[in-house]
Amino acid sequence: MSSVIDQSNPSVEIRHRHGQGPVVLLCEHASHHIPACYQGLGLAPAHRRSHAAWDPGARGVAVSLCEWLDAPLVASRVSRLVYDCNRPPEAETAMPARVEVIDVPGNRCLDAAERAARVEAVYRPFCDAVTGVLADRRARAIPSVLITLHSFTPSFHGERREVEIGILHDADRRLADAMLAEAHRLSHRCIRRNDPYGPEDGVTHSLKLHGIGQGIANVMIEVRNDLLATPEDQQAIAEELCRLIHPALATLGVASSLGEGAPDA
Repeated sequence: MSSVIDQSNPSVEIRHRHGQGPVVLLCEHASHHIPACYQGLGLAPAHRRSHAAWDPGARGVAVSLCEWLDAPLVASRVSRLVYDCNRPPEAETAMPARVEVIDVPGNRCLDAAERAARVEAVYRPFCDAVTGVLADRRARAIPSVLITLHSFTPSFHGERREVEIGILHDADRRLADAMLAEAHRLSHRCIRRNDPYGPEDGVTHSLKLHGIGQGIANVMIEVRNDLLATPEDQQAIAEELCRLIHPALATLGVASSLGEGAPDA
């Protein structure tokens, strides 16, 4: 299966929009790109490519899953420091002035008009793309589950994180429970529920808006980014995730078949 990519909007990428599989993939932090109009947000060059600006490796994992699961993928093409598409417009963290130890000068003292402009430029196109993909699938009577892909830094505020793969959920835990029940398939990995983040950290906005709000089973997958350093690493992790996702879909009674080149479930 070869993905058709819609990049007609500079803020959002839609890959394999008409996929027939039951999974719809989101990658809100896929890019570290900061459009020129934001003048680099006043960041040092190294910080523009750091984990503060995006989720390194997450898009690579999402693209492999898109191919293997015959799944549409909606990915942001703009750094989360411009606008974090996994946060609602009213959240301060949607346009953070500081991330861990990194100050973001271009996000200080934004007025209401500046915030609204970013919402319209980045957040609305992303949400509209997800809404459009889900609506199209409903029209074609294709069942859907929602999976969002993220990565996290191995050390946060000086503390080493042991968890390697986090399976995150909000009030709807159906898909998370089904995946965690298959964790024995990856016995070499440290896999935990709602770790390193959970609903209390404000990270489940997309799950609530596009999943729970639409009555769709949903889950967020977080992968420690030192496991995603190369394209080969990203593909290997995608293979491992397939071993959790595919049987979990069967548990939920959602028919699925792996695409060409996909690993065995």
